[in-house]
Amino acid sequence: MSIQIFNSLSRQKEEFVPLEKGKVKMYVCGPTVYNYIHIGNARPVIVYDTVRRYLSYRGYDVTYVSNFTDVDDKLINAARELGEEVPQIAERFIKAYFDNTKALGCAEADAHPRVMEHMPQIIEFIEALIDKEYAYESQGDVYYRTRKFDGYGKLSHQSVDELKSGARVEMGDKKEDPLDFVLWKAAKPGEISWDSPWGAGRPGWHIECSVMAREHLGDTIDIHAGGQDLTFPHHENEIAQSEAMTGKPFARYWMHNGYINIDNEKMSKSLNNFVLVNDILKELDPQVLRFFMLSVHYRNPINYSQELVEDAIAGLERWRTAYNNVKHRLSVTADLGDQTDIWQSKVDEIKQAFIETMDDDFNTANGISKLFDLSRLSNQYLAEKQTSKQVLESFIQTFEELAGVLGLPFQQEEELLDAEIEALLEERIEARKNRNFARADEIRDLMKEKNILLEDTAQGTRWKRG
Repeated sequence: MSIQIFNSLSRQKEEFVPLEKGKVKMYVCGPTVYNYIHIGNARPVIVYDTVRRYLSYRGYDVTYVSNFTDVDDKLINAARELGEEVPQIAERFIKAYFDNTKALGCAEADAHPRVMEHMPQIIEFIEALIDKEYAYESQGDVYYRTRKFDGYGKLSHQSVDELKSGARVEMGDKKEDPLDFVLWKAAKPGEISWDSPWGAGRPGWHIECSVMAREHLGDTIDIHAGGQDLTFPHHENEIAQSEAMTGKPFARYWMHNGYINIDNEKMSKSLNNFVLVNDILKELDPQVLRFFMLSVHYRNPINYSQELVEDAIAGLERWRTAYNNVKHRLSVTADLGDQTDIWQSKVDEIKQAFIETMDDDFNTANGISKLFDLSRLSNQYLAEKQTSKQVLESFIQTFEELAGVLGLPFQQEEELLDAEIEALLEERIEARKNRNFARADEIRDLMKEKNILLEDTAQGTRWKRG
């Protein structure tokens, strides 16, 4: 079965066929680094990190690029308010971005290009668009002639006339047409700027991704991805710029993730529900946030609420408990159970079902359900009188493999137990054998103080973090 991707350009699922066999060039629009990333920024980072993981899992060699917008109006305003320089602010929040996304289990991109590092290429790109008469200079600014590009509106599925009447456009005497958008902005007094053929200034927002995607991935990329809010005007303008420049398709597949609401309301500073990931991670297990984000199909909207976070905590704990129960049984079993082939076949069926559901437009919500199926199956197997090491190892390997694809690796018990806790646990086991229940209870209470909760089962004493 081949991977199917819902292509925003065609508004339908299409078989994924990369430009070069076995290789994938993928570009994801990154954040503007003027503050810590908010929960809305976190969703595409987690979603497309998972897409990247799955493509690699299916055997593709993925080159993954995600940019930083390190100069724009928001950064300039932040610099003015804080009395700092724009590069200083950008550097601080790029570091914070890496700290936050690493905690969320997201690998760094193969390249994280920044606008400031690509100024010569941006200026050269704009010059080429002027030479092709797709752009023009006006009083130190440079604008793109939107109507000259025949395919404008094909991604957002709007006509130029619809866009003229309904889109937010900048008006002014500098433009030939209200729909024209800026490629280069003349510098205002005191602003950070670069020299150009049109005077001191800085790039417009849209041109940066066209330039950096081409610089790092070539004229045509396989997958271009980002939040739904970027479809228009950002991605629409990228297409217009890039295809006018090269005469080639800019991206073969466009992916857009849905919005995030907070307690059923749109996230906004005015509603005081603007949630920063940096704040969430002070109180919440990062894996819970990742699990939560992947529990809804990426194209659907998602609602962030305490109730749904609690559901994610419980769901992740079910996985961990099932996995740790299997590991514990494996550590104490010496039997070779009957019907090994039957149970192995059931495990393989779940793995195949996981692949099929992820092949269907990266349906992580259904992928998560397959891990719940695996949890239930493992619980059923552990209820058997005899168990096989081969089957137990298969459960463990499949748990780790499928959860790893989702970026939700299982924490190993050996990594959580330090020498002191190991010694206490062994002492408690001996105390129970010797019917010294007072000492066993004393150790239980001591370990509880260390946030280690014990559970006595038929298979032995289990523990978990409180």
